[in-house]
Amino acid sequence: MNLLVVSICLTMICISRSFLVEAAKTTTKHHVVRDLKREKSLPQWHVKFNPSNITAHMNTVIIIEVEIRDVDVTHLNDISFHFYSENERLAVVNNAVSGSQIDVNSQRWKGSITVEVKLLGFTRIYAKMLNQKNNHVEISNESLALTIVRKPRLIDHIFTGSVALLVSLLYINFGAAMDLKVLKKLLLKPVGPMIGFMTQFILMPLISYAVGYFVFPESVEMQLGLFFTGVSPSGGASNMWTVILGGNMNLSLLMTSISNVAAFAMMPLWIFTLGRVIFSRNNMTIPYSKIATFAVALVIPLAIGVVIQKYSPKWTKILVRFLEPISKCLIIFIIIFATVTNLYLFELFSLQIILAGSLLPWLGYGLAWYLAKSLKQIPADALTIAIETGIQNTGIAIFLLRSLPQPQADLTTVIPVSVAIMTPFPLLGLYLYRKYKGHKPIKYSALNGDEHHIRSL
Repeated sequence: MNLLVVSICLTMICISRSFLVEAAKTTTKHHVVRDLKREKSLPQWHVKFNPSNITAHMNTVIIIEVEIRDVDVTHLNDISFHFYSENERLAVVNNAVSGSQIDVNSQRWKGSITVEVKLLGFTRIYAKMLNQKNNHVEISNESLALTIVRKPRLIDHIFTGSVALLVSLLYINFGAAMDLKVLKKLLLKPVGPMIGFMTQFILMPLISYAVGYFVFPESVEMQLGLFFTGVSPSGGASNMWTVILGGNMNLSLLMTSISNVAAFAMMPLWIFTLGRVIFSRNNMTIPYSKIATFAVALVIPLAIGVVIQKYSPKWTKILVRFLEPISKCLIIFIIIFATVTNLYLFELFSLQIILAGSLLPWLGYGLAWYLAKSLKQIPADALTIAIETGIQNTGIAIFLLRSLPQPQADLTTVIPVSVAIMTPFPLLGLYLYRKYKGHKPIKYSALNGDEHHIRSL
């Protein structure tokens, strides 16, 4: 409990500091802009880009019409014009215009430049005049605003459809394996679900804000991506890992359901309160229909499994037998296919992004486990609460972030992708440790009505 209090206090300090930082930025903004304008007003020559702003796909080459005019023709032998990108990681321009190419009568040059577009993001293309005689450099007042996005791809739709189908099939297995008697007891005494609600919708949003603030102090896009991941409900992978690690599957399914229903209220609450600190300049509509679709998509296959359990014991045995291997296969499939599908995002990865992607779920695991144990939960339930808390539904986070205009949508998406990649490592480590020690957790079965005890850590 003390760790939770410390986390909340740190976050409140972050919020206060962020307001002070924004105030300081606002105070100095006008001076900075005025200084930049004064510096860029020095050139007497001008550049016209046609068009002056453009959106291009990454990994393409674009041609831009350019005109340089009002050039002082008295020293043409000493000068040359070069075009460059503000961020050469995103785009590269290698064109140059020598002084001899300037028309003496019109004092201008007209032609085109080639821009090699590489990576997602925003950059500007400038022209600079070099005077070889005195090593003087002048930067153009005018620039080309370049927005870089990626092309829509068929593989994205295939990946989404494949995962949706496989998860639906898996939830039929979950429904067949659910112990309805245990679920009834959990609902009558919902201590575990209440703890899970606190850790999921209070602890995780605060962690995501604090980590985003300290790890990405200058990047609103990265803060936004992490915050949207932190306020998302628990993911379906939590049920799979609960089965694999021998947690309380019934508690896991109940917490997942509660989490996805509660997301209707809690996500907008966080986004339009603490989230305003991060993206006060952005207007975003929360897609309630998509969240509702996701919740229904969980309930329907789960209900099918329950019906199978009630009316077909033979099929129930088969489904329960294959529950764990299917869970493992689905996790492997998601990891491999997601990596291949979103390979382009790895070009955006940095140590900061990997750190943030690790801290959010790993702190969630640790703090949720500590809180659950402090409130006298048995090891199996504490493990389940920790798994449910640490595993976020990065799919919902990605979908919400996709409502942003490009390329912000893709730039912010790199965070939930990083979180999804880093989330399984502690759980995989625990699984391998148990295998090494020879632990074999007792599985839940819906075929008898007995309660089952799970081996503690």
